[in-house]
Amino acid sequence: MADWGVCCTLKSPVDQMLAFVAHHHALGAAHLWLHFDDPDDPAHAVAQRLPDVTAIRCDRDWWQQISGGRPGKHQVRQSSNIAALYAKAPLPWLLHADVDEFLLADSPMPTLLDAVSPSAPFIRARPWEALHEPDLPDDIQTASHFRAALPGARNAGNRELVFGQFAALLPNGALSHAAGKCLFRTGIDGLIPRIHGAFRDGQRVEAGDFHPALALLHFHAQDRTAWFARLAFRLRRGAYQFNPPMADFLASATQDQLDEFYVAVQSARPETLAKLAQIGALRAERLDLRAKVAALTRGNR
Repeated sequence: MADWGVCCTLKSPVDQMLAFVAHHHALGAAHLWLHFDDPDDPAHAVAQRLPDVTAIRCDRDWWQQISGGRPGKHQVRQSSNIAALYAKAPLPWLLHADVDEFLLADSPMPTLLDAVSPSAPFIRARPWEALHEPDLPDDIQTASHFRAALPGARNAGNRELVFGQFAALLPNGALSHAAGKCLFRTGIDGLIPRIHGAFRDGQRVEAGDFHPALALLHFHAQDRTAWFARLAFRLRRGAYQFNPPMADFLASATQDQLDEFYVAVQSARPETLAKLAQIGALRAERLDLRAKVAALTRGNR
């Protein structure tokens, strides 16, 4: 039965790193490779003590070794790390995910992976963005309702229904990516994985449909305070730069307009949940991350 592992480039608080590791361990990942974008990150020392984890300091020597120097853009650093790991083919399958992304599967992962067509170089997990629910007890990454992306012309009416006056700013029906993330089959000559897909022999590999039994829960903006704190970076260098209409609005909006946008797009209001359920774009999940972290660290004492 197929083993799988996880590659992540991260810069996050220790508790979020532990939540990411604990969740994917509980899901059955055989190993995790954590690439610490800040080589002096104190989370590195904690990660080194975890079972089935390789903690990598992305220092000058690391970047010289894998790419001849540290890439300026974090997206390129992410791609470089997964490509370098993929080339070693340490396990039959590798998931590439961010520290705020949590894979879910409707069946045991080895069974699911064994059933994938041998001709498929990767499979994709559909992204679901976590919604803001301030009354929930803290669970490190906290949400219980998740919204599917609503991309393309076929979802134009659904975006109008869900986002109202802000629908035009969200052509993919998501604040962040609508492409999901991939589990790559290793050992394929010429395949170079990227953040949301892959190239082979210089050509982009056709993505194909999302795997029906996989989901990627994305804790991108469920924390209102953290979202506002990271907004400037995301507008300049993060995902929002690739959506100019939304970026222009957010960059010039007043605080009242930003608040209105956040409530309309990210809040798990009863009327919003009802609309999402109506169009099949709502998922309810409880990850119990604190319990998973407690089990992971208790077993490592």
